[in-house]
Amino acid sequence: MNVLLTVAQWLADNLFGQPAILLGLVALVGLIAQGKSFNDIVLGTVKTIAGFLILVTGSNVLVAALNNFQPIIQQAFGITTPTTAGGAMGLDQFMATYSGQAALVMTVGFLINVILARVTRAKYIYLTGHLMFWVALTMIAVVKEVFPNASMALTVLFPAVVCGVYWTLQPALMQPYMRRIMGNDNVAYGHTSAFGSWVGAVVGGRIGNPEHSTEKVTIPNTISFMKDVTVSTSLTIGLVAVIAALFAGREFVSEMAGGMNYIIYALLEGLKFGAGTAVLLQGVRMILAEIVPAFRGIATKIVPNAKPALDCPIIFPYAPMAVIIGFLSAFVTFIVLMLIFGATGWAVIIPPMIALFFPGGAAGVFGNSTGGVRGAIFGGAFMGFLLAVGQAICAKMLGTTAPELAIMADPDWYILVLIFKPLLKLFA
Repeated sequence: MNVLLTVAQWLADNLFGQPAILLGLVALVGLIAQGKSFNDIVLGTVKTIAGFLILVTGSNVLVAALNNFQPIIQQAFGITTPTTAGGAMGLDQFMATYSGQAALVMTVGFLINVILARVTRAKYIYLTGHLMFWVALTMIAVVKEVFPNASMALTVLFPAVVCGVYWTLQPALMQPYMRRIMGNDNVAYGHTSAFGSWVGAVVGGRIGNPEHSTEKVTIPNTISFMKDVTVSTSLTIGLVAVIAALFAGREFVSEMAGGMNYIIYALLEGLKFGAGTAVLLQGVRMILAEIVPAFRGIATKIVPNAKPALDCPIIFPYAPMAVIIGFLSAFVTFIVLMLIFGATGWAVIIPPMIALFFPGGAAGVFGNSTGGVRGAIFGGAFMGFLLAVGQAICAKMLGTTAPELAIMADPDWYILVLIFKPLLKLFA
């Protein structure tokens, strides 16, 4: 077992934990399977890796801005992060104890995903490596909540089966709407915001009209600059940051800003966000240009008709205004529920800015694909609702392991916890 853990940890650290390498390897195998020339193999592999690294660079800028933004929001609303309960391990200790098992879950789960893609009609290979780790760790937490002394076999095999099945079926659920967004059937959606995005798309089609797309909204000539996604993102996030900074107060924000004026600091974070968005979208375009033709080798020789399931920013270039609308809708909904939960004493929840932007933006795109502006607004709002309610409920359900997982979670994490913890309790 120690050998398996060592191998799995190596794979997690050097393959699944490094999505650029994982995608590059997929491109390499696909190009070799097609019998491409050495020149084409090198070009396709390196450009796939480079495209993903460009995406990550933009994403890191966004995440850094959101992480700087989050404490300002918490200060503005007087919210402090709840301390870990006395009986809980806490995320750091939980990861230190179970990261090896999580690596093994990822490895076995990925093999199950490939096998299921080969033998079933769900022809999707899940390639969002960092989310594979977090889902694996969350499922281990679920097992340990019910069976604190669970054997290694139960700790690894049950989560691996759940993960492998989830990584296969989740893209299949989203594919009808991915075709609407992408205009083709080349790639799939591999992200743990799927349930909220799916509901956004289903309901969006009932309350709105795809002809009234967010990308067709008429903007007066005097502010036509808002049609540019970099400008609109920068100004929108900058405005939200400035308002939050005013409520948080000069003294608090100035501690973060160093010698910079606190309003200028907040505005600059918004401008950084817009710059990060531009870089991220360029990386997405580059990945799509390389991974789709490269994956044909896998789809024809190894797993017939397989499609790569990729991270949520893959859809952002197709409706960038819907991304902003979805994020703002998710953010407002979460803040309203946060205040309601706090006033009623039900729960203290923390705005997860990264989850509100990426899943919220994705839900806006899916909602827009079926319901235009109304669908985008609903998709984002529903995602904000899921994040708020899920955090409030699941933090308690993970109370003896790592309740912090609920604060940083995407909606599908909550769904898995809500389904499988009660299910395991039937056998406790």
